[in-house]
Amino acid sequence: MKLEDFLYKKSEWLRGTGPKSNIVVSSRVRLARNLDKLPFFNWAKPKERESALVAIADATSKSKFTKKSLFLKMKDVSEIDRQFLVERHLVSPEHVIDPEYKAVVVDEKEIASIMINEEDHLRIQILQSGFNIVEAWNMADEIDTDLSKHLLYAFSIRWGYLTACPTNTGTGLRASIMLHLPALVMTNQIGKVFQAISKLGLTMRGFYGEGTEAIGNFFQVSNQVTLGHRESDLIEKIESIVDKLIKREESTRNILMVKNKEEMSDRIWRAHGTLKSARIITSAETIKLLSVIRLGVDLNIIGGIDRTRLNELFMLIQPAHLQKIEGKLLSAEQRDRKRADIIREKLQE
Repeated sequence: MKLEDFLYKKSEWLRGTGPKSNIVVSSRVRLARNLDKLPFFNWAKPKERESALVAIADATSKSKFTKKSLFLKMKDVSEIDRQFLVERHLVSPEHVIDPEYKAVVVDEKEIASIMINEEDHLRIQILQSGFNIVEAWNMADEIDTDLSKHLLYAFSIRWGYLTACPTNTGTGLRASIMLHLPALVMTNQIGKVFQAISKLGLTMRGFYGEGTEAIGNFFQVSNQVTLGHRESDLIEKIESIVDKLIKREESTRNILMVKNKEEMSDRIWRAHGTLKSARIITSAETIKLLSVIRLGVDLNIIGGIDRTRLNELFMLIQPAHLQKIEGKLLSAEQRDRKRADIIREKLQE
Protein backbone atom coordinates (compact mmCIF):
# COMPACT_ATOMS: atom_id res chain seq x y z
CA MET A 1 0.00 0.00 0.00
CA LYS A 2 1.28 3.47 -0.96
CA LEU A 3 0.13 6.97 -0.10
CA GLU A 4 -0.98 7.49 -3.71
CA ASP A 5 -3.52 4.69 -3.23
CA PHE A 6 -5.56 7.03 -1.02
CA LEU A 7 -5.93 9.72 -3.69
CA TYR A 8 -9.01 8.35 -5.41
CA LYS A 9 -10.28 6.25 -2.52
CA LYS A 10 -13.32 7.39 -0.57
CA SER A 11 -12.26 7.66 3.05
CA GLU A 12 -14.53 5.73 5.38
CA TRP A 13 -15.40 8.90 7.30
CA LEU A 14 -16.46 10.67 4.09
CA ARG A 15 -19.05 8.07 3.08
CA GLY A 16 -21.84 10.45 4.06
CA THR A 17 -23.64 7.67 5.91
CA GLY A 18 -24.19 6.72 9.53
CA PRO A 19 -26.51 8.20 12.18
CA LYS A 20 -27.51 11.84 11.59
CA SER A 21 -25.16 12.11 8.61
CA ASN A 22 -27.23 14.98 7.23
CA ILE A 23 -25.65 17.15 9.95
CA VAL A 24 -22.80 15.10 11.45
CA VAL A 25 -19.97 14.62 8.95
CA SER A 26 -17.75 12.53 11.19
CA SER A 27 -16.98 11.36 14.72
CA ARG A 28 -13.40 11.27 15.95
CA VAL A 29 -11.75 9.88 19.05
CA ARG A 30 -8.11 10.58 19.82
CA LEU A 31 -6.07 9.09 22.66
CA ALA A 32 -2.81 10.72 23.81
CA ARG A 33 -0.16 8.41 25.24
CA ASN A 34 3.51 8.76 26.19
CA LEU A 35 6.20 6.21 26.86
CA ASP A 36 7.44 5.69 30.40
CA LYS A 37 10.96 6.93 31.26
CA LEU A 38 11.26 9.03 28.11
CA PRO A 39 10.80 12.84 28.11
CA PHE A 40 7.86 14.31 26.21
CA PHE A 41 8.74 14.89 22.57
CA ASN A 42 9.28 18.67 22.81
CA TRP A 43 11.70 18.19 25.72
CA ALA A 44 13.45 15.09 24.39
CA LYS A 45 16.94 14.93 22.90
CA PRO A 46 17.40 13.51 19.39
CA LYS A 47 18.37 10.04 20.64
CA GLU A 48 15.34 9.95 22.93
CA ARG A 49 13.05 11.00 20.08
CA GLU A 50 14.53 8.27 17.92
CA SER A 51 14.06 5.71 20.71
CA ALA A 52 10.37 6.57 20.98
CA LEU A 53 9.92 6.35 17.20
CA VAL A 54 11.62 2.94 16.97
CA ALA A 55 9.71 1.50 19.94
CA ILE A 56 6.30 2.63 18.67
CA ALA A 57 7.01 1.56 15.08
CA ASP A 58 7.93 -1.90 16.38
CA ALA A 59 4.75 -2.07 18.49
CA THR A 60 2.50 -1.10 15.57
CA SER A 61 4.11 -3.75 13.37
CA LYS A 62 3.14 -6.37 15.97
CA SER A 63 -0.37 -5.13 16.70
CA LYS A 64 -3.18 -7.09 14.99
CA PHE A 65 -4.89 -3.77 14.27
CA THR A 66 -2.02 -1.98 12.53
CA LYS A 67 0.54 -4.50 11.29
CA LYS A 68 -0.81 -4.25 7.70
CA SER A 69 -1.10 -0.46 7.77
CA LEU A 70 0.93 2.11 5.87
CA PHE A 71 3.91 3.41 7.89
CA LEU A 72 5.38 6.76 6.82
CA LYS A 73 8.31 8.66 8.30
CA MET A 74 7.46 12.31 7.92
CA LYS A 75 11.00 13.28 6.93
CA ASP A 76 10.74 10.92 3.92
CA VAL A 77 7.45 12.46 2.76
CA SER A 78 7.38 15.47 0.43
CA GLU A 79 5.88 18.76 1.55
CA ILE A 80 2.87 18.23 -0.70
CA ASP A 81 2.32 14.72 0.66
CA ARG A 82 2.48 16.02 4.23
CA GLN A 83 -0.20 18.57 3.40
CA PHE A 84 -2.14 15.80 1.66
CA LEU A 85 -2.19 13.89 4.96
CA VAL A 86 -3.42 17.01 6.79
CA GLU A 87 -6.19 17.55 4.23
CA ARG A 88 -7.37 13.97 4.74
CA HIS A 89 -7.39 14.56 8.54
CA LEU A 90 -4.89 11.73 9.04
CA VAL A 91 -2.38 13.99 10.81
CA SER A 92 -2.65 17.35 12.54
CA PRO A 93 -1.22 20.54 11.01
CA GLU A 94 1.34 20.54 13.85
CA HIS A 95 2.57 17.06 12.94
CA VAL A 96 3.97 18.17 9.58
CA ILE A 97 6.14 20.89 11.14
CA ASP A 98 9.78 19.88 11.81
CA PRO A 99 9.25 16.33 10.48
CA GLU A 100 12.44 14.77 11.89
CA TYR A 101 11.70 11.78 14.21
CA LYS A 102 7.98 11.91 13.37
CA ALA A 103 5.85 9.28 11.64
CA VAL A 104 2.27 8.22 10.99
CA VAL A 105 0.58 4.83 10.70
CA VAL A 106 -2.60 4.68 8.59
CA ASP A 107 -4.90 1.72 7.97
CA GLU A 108 -6.18 1.05 4.46
CA LYS A 109 -9.70 2.38 5.13
CA GLU A 110 -8.36 5.54 6.78
CA ILE A 111 -10.38 4.79 9.89
CA ALA A 112 -7.38 4.49 12.19
CA SER A 113 -4.24 6.62 12.18
CA ILE A 114 -1.48 6.89 14.75
CA MET A 115 0.70 9.97 14.90
CA ILE A 116 4.12 9.22 16.37
CA ASN A 117 6.01 12.02 18.13
CA GLU A 118 3.54 14.82 17.62
CA GLU A 119 3.09 16.65 20.94
CA ASP A 120 2.82 13.27 22.66
CA HIS A 121 4.66 10.09 21.71
CA LEU A 122 1.41 8.54 20.44
CA ARG A 123 -1.82 10.05 19.19
CA ILE A 124 -4.20 7.19 18.39
CA GLN A 125 -7.05 8.47 16.20
CA ILE A 126 -10.26 6.86 14.93
CA LEU A 127 -12.49 8.58 12.35
CA GLN A 128 -16.00 7.33 11.60
CA SER A 129 -18.74 8.62 9.30
CA GLY A 130 -21.83 10.12 10.94
CA PHE A 131 -22.71 10.30 14.62
CA ASN A 132 -20.70 7.23 15.68
CA ILE A 133 -18.68 8.46 18.65
CA VAL A 134 -19.26 5.34 20.79
CA GLU A 135 -18.10 3.02 18.02
CA ALA A 136 -15.06 5.24 17.42
CA TRP A 137 -14.22 5.13 21.13
CA ASN A 138 -14.51 1.34 21.26
CA MET A 139 -12.11 0.96 18.33
CA ALA A 140 -9.59 3.41 19.82
CA ASP A 141 -9.74 1.58 23.15
CA GLU A 142 -9.07 -1.78 21.47
CA ILE A 143 -6.03 -0.44 19.60
CA ASP A 144 -4.74 1.27 22.75
CA THR A 145 -5.09 -1.95 24.78
CA ASP A 146 -3.34 -3.97 22.09
CA LEU A 147 -0.42 -1.53 21.80
CA SER A 148 -0.03 -1.46 25.59
CA LYS A 149 1.03 -5.13 25.40
CA HIS A 150 4.18 -3.96 23.62
CA LEU A 151 4.69 -0.50 25.17
CA LEU A 152 4.91 0.79 28.74
CA TYR A 153 2.92 4.00 29.05
CA ALA A 154 3.68 6.92 31.37
CA PHE A 155 0.95 6.59 33.99
CA SER A 156 0.31 7.99 37.46
CA ILE A 157 -2.10 6.39 39.93
CA ARG A 158 -3.07 9.90 41.03
CA TRP A 159 -3.18 11.72 37.69
CA GLY A 160 -3.81 8.99 35.12
CA TYR A 161 -2.06 9.03 31.73
CA LEU A 162 0.62 11.71 31.65
CA THR A 163 0.61 14.01 28.64
CA ALA A 164 2.56 16.98 27.31
CA CYS A 165 -0.48 19.26 27.61
CA PRO A 166 -2.12 19.33 31.08
CA THR A 167 -5.63 19.46 29.57
CA ASN A 168 -5.09 15.96 28.14
CA THR A 169 -3.79 14.43 31.37
CA GLY A 170 -6.06 11.80 32.90
CA THR A 171 -7.77 9.72 30.24
CA GLY A 172 -5.86 11.34 27.39
CA LEU A 173 -9.16 11.28 25.51
CA ARG A 174 -10.26 13.95 23.07
CA ALA A 175 -13.59 13.21 21.39
CA SER A 176 -14.87 15.47 18.63
CA ILE A 177 -17.80 15.64 16.26
CA MET A 178 -17.63 17.51 12.94
CA LEU A 179 -20.95 19.21 12.28
CA HIS A 180 -22.40 21.04 9.30
CA LEU A 181 -24.44 23.92 10.77
CA PRO A 182 -25.43 26.26 7.91
CA ALA A 183 -28.89 27.09 9.29
CA LEU A 184 -27.49 28.23 12.64
CA VAL A 185 -24.96 30.38 10.80
CA MET A 186 -27.58 31.87 8.44
CA THR A 187 -29.81 32.83 11.37
CA ASN A 188 -26.93 34.31 13.39
CA GLN A 189 -27.33 31.79 16.21
CA ILE A 190 -23.84 30.33 16.01
CA GLY A 191 -22.32 32.93 18.38
CA LYS A 192 -24.72 31.97 21.15
CA VAL A 193 -23.99 28.31 20.47
CA PHE A 194 -20.25 28.98 20.92
CA GLN A 195 -20.90 30.62 24.29
CA ALA A 196 -23.22 27.87 25.51
CA ILE A 197 -20.78 25.13 24.43
CA SER A 198 -17.92 26.81 26.30
CA LYS A 199 -19.92 27.02 29.54
CA LEU A 200 -20.60 23.28 29.31
CA GLY A 201 -16.90 22.42 29.17
CA LEU A 202 -16.72 21.83 25.43
CA THR A 203 -15.10 23.83 22.67
CA MET A 204 -15.87 24.53 18.99
CA ARG A 205 -13.04 24.62 16.48
CA GLY A 206 -12.56 24.89 12.75
CA PHE A 207 -12.37 22.36 9.94
CA TYR A 208 -8.89 21.07 10.85
CA GLY A 209 -9.25 21.21 14.63
CA GLU A 210 -7.37 23.24 17.18
CA GLY A 211 -6.14 26.64 16.03
CA THR A 212 -8.09 26.60 12.76
CA GLU A 213 -11.05 28.63 11.56
CA ALA A 214 -14.48 27.37 10.59
CA ILE A 215 -14.78 26.79 6.83
CA GLY A 216 -18.05 26.35 4.96
CA ASN A 217 -20.17 26.21 8.13
CA PHE A 218 -18.27 23.16 9.42
CA PHE A 219 -17.39 23.04 13.12
CA GLN A 220 -15.67 20.53 15.38
CA VAL A 221 -17.15 20.16 18.87
CA SER A 222 -14.86 18.49 21.42
CA ASN A 223 -14.16 18.15 25.13
CA GLN A 224 -11.66 20.61 26.66
CA VAL A 225 -10.25 18.58 29.59
CA THR A 226 -10.02 14.92 30.54
CA LEU A 227 -8.62 15.01 34.07
CA GLY A 228 -11.04 13.77 36.72
CA HIS A 229 -13.48 12.24 34.22
CA ARG A 230 -14.06 8.68 33.10
CA GLU A 231 -13.96 7.95 29.37
CA SER A 232 -17.58 6.82 29.36
CA ASP A 233 -18.69 10.05 31.08
CA LEU A 234 -16.85 12.20 28.53
CA ILE A 235 -18.38 10.30 25.62
CA GLU A 236 -21.85 10.47 27.15
CA LYS A 237 -21.54 14.21 27.76
CA ILE A 238 -20.45 15.08 24.24
CA GLU A 239 -23.13 12.77 22.82
CA SER A 240 -25.83 14.53 24.82
CA ILE A 241 -24.74 18.06 23.91
CA VAL A 242 -24.20 17.29 20.22
CA ASP A 243 -27.63 15.66 20.08
CA LYS A 244 -29.14 18.97 21.26
CA LEU A 245 -27.11 20.84 18.62
CA ILE A 246 -28.38 18.49 15.92
CA LYS A 247 -31.99 19.06 16.96
CA ARG A 248 -31.48 22.83 16.99
CA GLU A 249 -29.98 22.78 13.50
CA GLU A 250 -32.79 20.55 12.24
CA SER A 251 -35.52 22.75 13.71
CA THR A 252 -33.88 25.88 12.29
CA ARG A 253 -33.72 24.28 8.85
CA ASN A 254 -37.41 23.44 9.08
CA ILE A 255 -38.27 27.02 10.06
CA LEU A 256 -36.23 28.39 7.13
CA MET A 257 -38.04 26.07 4.74
CA VAL A 258 -41.42 27.25 6.00
CA LYS A 259 -40.71 30.98 6.19
CA ASN A 260 -38.04 31.47 3.51
CA LYS A 261 -38.34 28.54 1.09
CA GLU A 262 -38.08 30.58 -2.11
CA GLU A 263 -35.11 32.55 -0.80
CA MET A 264 -33.42 29.33 0.33
CA SER A 265 -34.05 27.65 -3.01
CA ASP A 266 -32.70 30.64 -4.90
CA ARG A 267 -29.55 30.73 -2.77
CA ILE A 268 -28.95 27.00 -3.20
CA TRP A 269 -29.51 26.95 -6.98
CA ARG A 270 -27.33 30.04 -7.44
CA ALA A 271 -24.50 28.21 -5.63
CA HIS A 272 -25.08 25.18 -7.84
CA GLY A 273 -25.06 27.30 -10.99
CA THR A 274 -21.86 29.09 -10.01
CA LEU A 275 -19.97 25.86 -9.39
CA LYS A 276 -21.23 24.23 -12.60
CA SER A 277 -20.13 27.18 -14.72
CA ALA A 278 -17.01 28.57 -12.99
CA ARG A 279 -13.69 28.34 -14.87
CA ILE A 280 -11.57 29.78 -12.05
CA ILE A 281 -12.46 29.44 -8.37
CA THR A 282 -10.64 29.61 -5.03
CA SER A 283 -10.85 26.93 -2.36
CA ALA A 284 -12.50 29.33 0.13
CA GLU A 285 -15.31 30.22 -2.32
CA THR A 286 -15.72 26.58 -3.33
CA ILE A 287 -16.16 25.34 0.22
CA LYS A 288 -18.75 28.03 0.98
CA LEU A 289 -20.74 27.14 -2.14
CA LEU A 290 -20.43 23.37 -1.57
CA SER A 291 -21.75 23.92 1.94
CA VAL A 292 -24.86 25.59 0.51
CA ILE A 293 -25.33 22.79 -2.04
CA ARG A 294 -24.97 20.17 0.68
CA LEU A 295 -27.79 21.93 2.54
CA GLY A 296 -29.84 21.80 -0.64
CA VAL A 297 -29.26 18.05 -0.94
CA ASP A 298 -30.21 17.51 2.71
CA LEU A 299 -33.42 19.53 2.23
CA ASN A 300 -34.28 17.69 -1.01
CA ILE A 301 -34.14 20.92 -2.98
CA ILE A 302 -31.43 19.49 -5.24
CA GLY A 303 -31.65 15.92 -6.53
CA GLY A 304 -29.19 13.68 -8.36
CA ILE A 305 -26.27 14.48 -6.04
CA ASP A 306 -25.45 12.45 -2.96
CA ARG A 307 -23.44 13.40 0.11
CA THR A 308 -20.64 11.01 -0.78
CA ARG A 309 -19.89 12.89 -4.00
CA LEU A 310 -20.04 16.25 -2.22
CA ASN A 311 -17.79 15.02 0.59
CA GLU A 312 -15.35 13.74 -2.01
CA LEU A 313 -15.34 17.17 -3.64
CA PHE A 314 -14.57 18.87 -0.32
CA MET A 315 -11.41 16.76 -0.26
CA LEU A 316 -10.36 16.82 -3.92
CA ILE A 317 -10.43 20.61 -4.24
CA GLN A 318 -7.83 21.10 -1.50
CA PRO A 319 -4.41 22.38 -2.70
CA ALA A 320 -2.32 19.24 -2.09
CA HIS A 321 -4.96 16.97 -3.62
CA LEU A 322 -5.11 19.10 -6.77
CA GLN A 323 -1.34 18.94 -7.17
CA LYS A 324 -1.23 15.18 -6.63
CA ILE A 325 -4.01 14.70 -9.19
CA GLU A 326 -2.04 16.81 -11.68
CA GLY A 327 1.25 15.15 -10.70
CA LYS A 328 3.18 18.39 -10.35
CA LEU A 329 3.46 21.65 -8.45
CA LEU A 330 0.80 24.19 -9.38
CA SER A 331 0.64 27.92 -8.88
CA ALA A 332 -2.37 29.40 -7.07
CA GLU A 333 -3.95 30.39 -10.40
CA GLN A 334 -3.36 26.93 -11.87
CA ARG A 335 -4.95 25.35 -8.80
CA ASP A 336 -7.98 27.62 -9.18
CA ARG A 337 -8.40 26.49 -12.79
CA LYS A 338 -7.90 22.79 -11.98
CA ARG A 339 -10.36 23.06 -9.09
CA ALA A 340 -13.05 24.50 -11.37
CA ASP A 341 -12.47 21.72 -13.91
CA ILE A 342 -12.88 18.98 -11.29
CA ILE A 343 -16.02 20.55 -9.83
CA ARG A 344 -17.72 20.83 -13.23
CA GLU A 345 -16.82 17.23 -14.03
CA LYS A 346 -18.07 15.85 -10.71
CA LEU A 347 -21.32 17.83 -10.71
CA GLN A 348 -22.17 16.55 -14.19
CA GLU A 349 -21.68 12.87 -13.31
